[in-house]
Amino acid sequence: MAIPDYQTCMLPLLKYYADGQEHTNRDSIDALAKEFRLTDEERRMMLPSGVQGLFDNRVNWARTYMKKAALVESPKRGVHLITKRGLDVLKKKPMRIDVTYLGQFQEFRDFRALRHAKQEEEPEIDLNNKTPEESLEGAYQKLRGDLAADLLQRLKSCSATFFERLVVEVIVKMGYGGTRIDAGKAIGKAGDGGIDGIIKEDKLGLDAIYIQAKRWENTVGRPEIQKFIGALAQQRAKKGLFITTSSFSEDAEDCVSRIEAKVVLIDGESLAQMMIDHNVGVSTVGTYEVKKIDSDYFSEE
Repeated sequence: MAIPDYQTCMLPLLKYYADGQEHTNRDSIDALAKEFRLTDEERRMMLPSGVQGLFDNRVNWARTYMKKAALVESPKRGVHLITKRGLDVLKKKPMRIDVTYLGQFQEFRDFRALRHAKQEEEPEIDLNNKTPEESLEGAYQKLRGDLAADLLQRLKSCSATFFERLVVEVIVKMGYGGTRIDAGKAIGKAGDGGIDGIIKEDKLGLDAIYIQAKRWENTVGRPEIQKFIGALAQQRAKKGLFITTSSFSEDAEDCVSRIEAKVVLIDGESLAQMMIDHNVGVSTVGTYEVKKIDSDYFSEE
């Protein structure tokens, strides 16, 4: 069973509150998870940001919207119970409670009018059953995905020399290779049996990482990886990094999982994501902060 959207959670959540008792956020989330028969894996699913559980977020927004419609109230922080209006709603035995149903209550209409004062039409959230966080993070992930695709296209069309410098930049930004000058001297220098460069693992140079960088269109297969592994063995190297603008075959990935040396494979998509994470070849256009009420600030001593 798929994780229910926030609107689907409304009626079961209100029914859970029907006993008139106070219930904590965690208890209500656990109760609904049991109601919907969610698996442990589904319970562990997170929003793209990894900050909050996906199901937790949806239950919290279901509760928030019903609070705005005065079906639920919060006598104290983190605790909720049903109101008289909420009980009256349950007596009518509705088949479903969603934002359309809540629209009959003036408090909810006022809330929506305040939120959407600058919008001419209904927001996407009410059309696709996504919570605000899901909509925001979904838009962010789409923008990031489009940017990664553009970066990968640029990587495939750049010169070999430029690609080597870019690899250096990413590696140094991640904390490897000592200084940029050190790493720059090491990359593109070795050319020894499938090894394109050697960098320091840390600024002290306690260990070395051997690198192969391929600006390719075709999939990197097992033969290329075996060649690289053989070059590592000749150098008695224990760590290797194989970077490509394309991808790796299943045989190639299986190959590195069966050897004693530690070899990390970075395909074009992963490299593009690393460039975004470490601000290589990209610049910030805008920043949006997501904030919430600080309940401690408003609590009286």
